[in-house]
Amino acid sequence: MKYTNVNFEEGIKKEWIITNGIGGFASSTMIGANTRRYHGLLIAPLTPPARRHLILSKVDESIEIDGTKYDLYTNVCKNYISQGYKYLKSFEKEYIPIYTYEVEDVTIKKYICMEYGKNTVVVYYQIYNKDHETKLTLTPVMNFRDFHAETYNHEFTIKQEEKNRKLKVELDGQAQTPIYMYSTDGKYITHQNDSFRNMFYIEEEKRGFCAEENHAIPGRYEIEIKPNETKEITFVTSLEANIEEIDGKKTISKEIVRIAELVYESNLIDKAKENENTEYTQLIRNFIISADNFVVYRPSFKLHTIIAGYPWFLDWGRDALISFEGILLKTRRFDVAKEVLLTMIRDVKFGLVPNGYSGYDNRPLYNSADSSLLLFEQVEKYLNFTNDETFVKEKMYPVLEKIIESYAEGIDVDENDIYLDEDGLISSGSPNIQNTWMDAKIGSYVVTPRNGKAVEINSMWYNALKIMEELTLKFETKQKANKYKKMSDLCKKSFIEKFYNKKRKCLYDVLGDSKIRPNQLFALSLTYPVLDPKSEIAKEMFNTVTKKLLNNYGLKTLAKGEENYVEVYEGDSFRRDMSYHQGITWPWLLGIYYNSFKKILEASNKTEKKELQEKYNKFVQNVKNTFIKEFNEGKTIGGISELYDSAKPFESKGTITQAWSVAEVFRIILEN
Repeated sequence: MKYTNVNFEEGIKKEWIITNGIGGFASSTMIGANTRRYHGLLIAPLTPPARRHLILSKVDESIEIDGTKYDLYTNVCKNYISQGYKYLKSFEKEYIPIYTYEVEDVTIKKYICMEYGKNTVVVYYQIYNKDHETKLTLTPVMNFRDFHAETYNHEFTIKQEEKNRKLKVELDGQAQTPIYMYSTDGKYITHQNDSFRNMFYIEEEKRGFCAEENHAIPGRYEIEIKPNETKEITFVTSLEANIEEIDGKKTISKEIVRIAELVYESNLIDKAKENENTEYTQLIRNFIISADNFVVYRPSFKLHTIIAGYPWFLDWGRDALISFEGILLKTRRFDVAKEVLLTMIRDVKFGLVPNGYSGYDNRPLYNSADSSLLLFEQVEKYLNFTNDETFVKEKMYPVLEKIIESYAEGIDVDENDIYLDEDGLISSGSPNIQNTWMDAKIGSYVVTPRNGKAVEINSMWYNALKIMEELTLKFETKQKANKYKKMSDLCKKSFIEKFYNKKRKCLYDVLGDSKIRPNQLFALSLTYPVLDPKSEIAKEMFNTVTKKLLNNYGLKTLAKGEENYVEVYEGDSFRRDMSYHQGITWPWLLGIYYNSFKKILEASNKTEKKELQEKYNKFVQNVKNTFIKEFNEGKTIGGISELYDSAKPFESKGTITQAWSVAEVFRIILEN
């Protein structure tokens, strides 16, 4: 993806991100101006993947040609915008971001790459000089703060030591976590008490947060370039001490090879055509790059996990499991998939898979009734992809068995209040808890209360029972498997009797709640659907969802006309939380819609099939067209956002790239 002759208006809107495999990342806009407090060239997790801190906000470059100085950087302040973007000839991003500047007849290429597995960022420069006396100045703009915070109106204390262009910096007394910088060329010049004052974050102002921040500037590197000289410079910032030997070109090459190997091992591109840069090979490569961003290693677990979304989320159990197939199984990363499953069961307590971990003390969080049930579906898919019966039998099956027992006996942890009723259906939650994926909460106020018998929880419960029946037949006895069959039969009978809303031709979202939401699709979308795809109930429900909720970018979380419906996600955190699941469009829901459509199509008779097939083909093609364009031309270069407005122009909102958005869209494209 290459962009040329970028103007300010376009460049300030388009964002990129690269990651380091342990939860850290670098991110900015196409013109290099930071518009979020989460933008920076080094956001480093101090206890990976958590406790992420902004270390290096950016590097501001200036070039002096025959005595005339040109600023290549673009910074936004409330009363001033520097205009380095005018010299930006092109921006491209596939593996890594590449900026190309041209001033007079001097060309400066800037490559940004993170060292995989380390809190290190490399900025590599190639300067092509003509017959000029030229000097390049690199000015690091630094900080040391939690990436959710900001240093508004802050005065920094800077302690620094420099030797042979290597710099050790302590900001605000952070002696235990010094920052290291190094340049392979140039002279380092120390600044005294220098700050970048009032950097303005456009996106944070939109979100209702403090939008101005100060940063520290410890000094600058000045690099002389002789007439007709081509020079290569590596600038490194890291929390690692031994950075002098880092070669920028080799670091970039190593990262490209790493990703290229992922593409090769995925087996998604014909080996004979893998070097052809066709539209399809490029698409697959870009999706694999995007998917890889979410795969991170937790050193304290010695296991991999999946980050829910960037820039602000950590790993969530629910999100990881929904993303599991698209991120790991479709790309044939089976060893990592096994580790993620082990991560999911590592801290199972009371039959609950943690919905996540605290970003500060690694404490498991158990506010989820669905994560445990989603685990069954992904174990089933892992088994189908790998045939790894030994792992499933030894590691997963005992945990799955315990989860069923716990749900049947009842779980009262963190107000989850999960219990199996006499009708064979699961009830969960309380008025004070949000334990489904519609989890917005403002203080003690639950925005989308769904306590009671929720449609997707009971769809997952039925599916879990059927999978346990299947696994027990495989690993133990038919007699024991019959126990799960009896439980699933009762669940199905009660589900059909109680969840069908004849008046609205759909399913109740929660028993007693007739609002039309997408959660009812779980009744069709799982391996074992609780609704018979041939049934009129299934067809009616699917048609209602199609008519009321489907658009080009996903499914709306609430039908238009329902109480509290909101179609635009905007304003401060209160307004955004109030709209989060009240009509806003989520791309990941296309996955359960797609699964449901396939089951309806497969179950259709000859009379129905032709028309349904045409509608199915149209749906799939629309997903492809929408998100290939979004991937290449949307606000996030090489990613898919968390959510979208449900009104034109369907603007992307929330995280700049979300795991389950990428995973589910990728899966639909791959299978068609």
